[in-house]
Amino acid sequence: MLKLFTKGFWDVVARLILRNKIGILISIIAVTIFFSLQWKNMRFTYTEANLLPDDHEVNLVYQNFLDIFGEEGNLIVLGIKDSTLFTVENINAWNTLSDSFKAYDAVDAVVALKDLQKLVKDDVNERFVLEPFIKDSITSDAQLETLTDDLFNKYPFYDNFLFNKDTRTIRTAIYMNKAIVNTSARKDFVFDDLMPKIAAFEKATNMDVRVSGMPYVRTLNAQNIVDEIGTFIAGALLVTSLIFFLFFRSFRATLISMIVVCLGVMWTFGIIGLLNYEITVLTALIPPLIIVIGIPNCIFLINKYQHEVKLHGNKVKSLQRVITKVGNATLMTNVTTASGFATFILTESTLLKEFGIVASLSIIAIFILCILIIPIIYTFLPYPKDRHLEHLNKRWIGGFVNWMERMVKERRITIYITALILLIASMIGIYQIKISGSLIEDMSKEAEFFGDIRFFEEEFNGIMPLEILVDTKRKKGVTKLATLKRMDKLEELIIETPELSKPISVVSLVKYAKQAYTNGNPKYYQLPTSQENLFISSYIKNSSSNVDLLKSFVDSTGQYARITTFMKDVGTDKMERIEENIQAEIDKTFPKEKYHVTITGKALVFQKGTKYLVKNLAISLSLAIFLISIFMAYMFRSFKMIVVSLIPNLLPLVITAGLMGYLGVPIKPSTILVFSIAFGISVDDTIHFLAKYRQELQANHWKIRKSVYGALRETGVSMFYTSIVLFFGFSVFTISSFGGTVALGALVSATLLFAMLSNLLLLPSLLLSLERNIANKEVFKEPSINIIPDEDDDDADENNAANSN
Repeated sequence: MLKLFTKGFWDVVARLILRNKIGILISIIAVTIFFSLQWKNMRFTYTEANLLPDDHEVNLVYQNFLDIFGEEGNLIVLGIKDSTLFTVENINAWNTLSDSFKAYDAVDAVVALKDLQKLVKDDVNERFVLEPFIKDSITSDAQLETLTDDLFNKYPFYDNFLFNKDTRTIRTAIYMNKAIVNTSARKDFVFDDLMPKIAAFEKATNMDVRVSGMPYVRTLNAQNIVDEIGTFIAGALLVTSLIFFLFFRSFRATLISMIVVCLGVMWTFGIIGLLNYEITVLTALIPPLIIVIGIPNCIFLINKYQHEVKLHGNKVKSLQRVITKVGNATLMTNVTTASGFATFILTESTLLKEFGIVASLSIIAIFILCILIIPIIYTFLPYPKDRHLEHLNKRWIGGFVNWMERMVKERRITIYITALILLIASMIGIYQIKISGSLIEDMSKEAEFFGDIRFFEEEFNGIMPLEILVDTKRKKGVTKLATLKRMDKLEELIIETPELSKPISVVSLVKYAKQAYTNGNPKYYQLPTSQENLFISSYIKNSSSNVDLLKSFVDSTGQYARITTFMKDVGTDKMERIEENIQAEIDKTFPKEKYHVTITGKALVFQKGTKYLVKNLAISLSLAIFLISIFMAYMFRSFKMIVVSLIPNLLPLVITAGLMGYLGVPIKPSTILVFSIAFGISVDDTIHFLAKYRQELQANHWKIRKSVYGALRETGVSMFYTSIVLFFGFSVFTISSFGGTVALGALVSATLLFAMLSNLLLLPSLLLSLERNIANKEVFKEPSINIIPDEDDDDADENNAANSN
């Protein structure tokens, strides 16, 4: 009954499409215009990808820190390592450059050499006063020599913050306005103000200025994402159109396919704008993905049309058969592909959820466009010429099909042994996979800003902030000497950790105060004794500048203090060990009844997010397998067939995971996507093959061998065509400058290639080997949905549609 309903449904769809072609085309144009009007709502992300749910404990801790001290990722640093800097002319030019940024609304504060202050004891008024290192400008070599001697030898408070005394590297810290650091105004400041000024300085002084810091890195990285969207779309169009033309040898068919996928891309951008989502490194992949996934739809539909035309010569009848015979199969394969992406909707990560929603909706949209536009356009075009049909008789394709058939007939044991060896080798490789929680690993290694990141890692031990929040549970608890000593002990561990920079906190300020109290002797840059603390505290209270000195390190109540350090780009394992060591020291040093100490910061949040995604990978992939199994159960009504069909699709995933282990490709947010995407796409071939196999069984009176080989010959060519398009289409992503995108493209391409071979060799071999158990009328029941209609369709309905046109 349902079979008849399905057949009748697609007959109705075919008649509706072919009878209302002008109205449908006008509707498509109207929807496209509507979506294009939504593009204005698209915006590019100005924040780091938060992979954790909003209510996750790590996010809550980080948000608590931001509530107390505000945005922590607002620091841009400029650095110079050049001996010619230490001339009167160049040091003044450097100070002038640094000073010029104070005039911008986007900047909260600038700390440069000219802004450095000496903390000096005023015995008369019993207070500390600040005196600038440079009062106006450097006018002589003697002044410059005094300045460098003070900096590098007498004031350890500033060491490793604004200079590295060992390498004599100097840097300037620019603190962006916290209110605009996560908005488009950040981009305007970086591109319109910061970069031109630096370029002018470099040209005038012939010195190389290094620039880094999270706002700067994020801005240039986001711009790279924007730039690559156009490159990916152009690359995907070029590659897929070229392959399409080589298969069909028809400019007409190629142009029609390009129109369809270009409309699909426009709809995708419209969906992003309509949902008011940001364009992230993941959503930027969807438009080219739609091109790559849409072209196989076009191949199936146009290939079927040309087959039908060649068979009986009736164009309108051929177009109706395209819809009725291929429409349901194409719908099912697009639904399974969309399901692979849709599993990300069920994760609690906003980033992945948005990716899953946009990708799955876009896949359904490209199916609708294909099933509507291709038949309608062909009704207006003349009958295909002989040269357009020549590809249907290509001998080399026949040779490929014969090779597959021969392998399945004669080398079945070889196929099984090869599959087993690959499985064992892959399992070994899987144990070598590492997890990466690096914020910068996927960034372009060729980009200049990436070299600058490495420069600051080498000179100042990193740019990625790691924060420790100390809650003393009482007002002014931070100023207690016992608290300062505990913080100092924790800072000693941080200093001993080579992957972390020298920490900055109120402890450093109090040590600086003692140095000032002892008339600036650097030997006394240390915490005061209890008696000294009483005197120093009175000096600090009397100082007019004490609030300015403390506000960056301690909150207004004196209950909370922060210890800020910067981290190198390290692997997840090493980062976890660092966190464990710090936490162990915290547990040992800070009694829980008196203190609540937490570790946070962007680097830690991202690393925890990656771990969270890895834990959800198995859930996401299991959901994809479960959903697709339900589809297949609904279509084939056989549990045993579901198991057999999953084997050739799971094996490529295991092989890919093994390759990741052997090649050192880590599990990270970008490569996590590979498995669900590849599984959702590769299972399409299985559906096509099994649907045709069931049809062959009925036509051949349940003669299994004949049916397997018939299905192999019938579906092998189309599976080969679509797999080649998908392989080269996903390979476009390997031109990316982002390591994660390159890995995604290469891994999905490899997986789909393995999946094609697995479906063409392993699947038919399994069907033949297990014929007694799975290929009989009792086990292989009548399907709920006949995704490839039987050949004895009612021609009367088709003729009615033809006559109506």
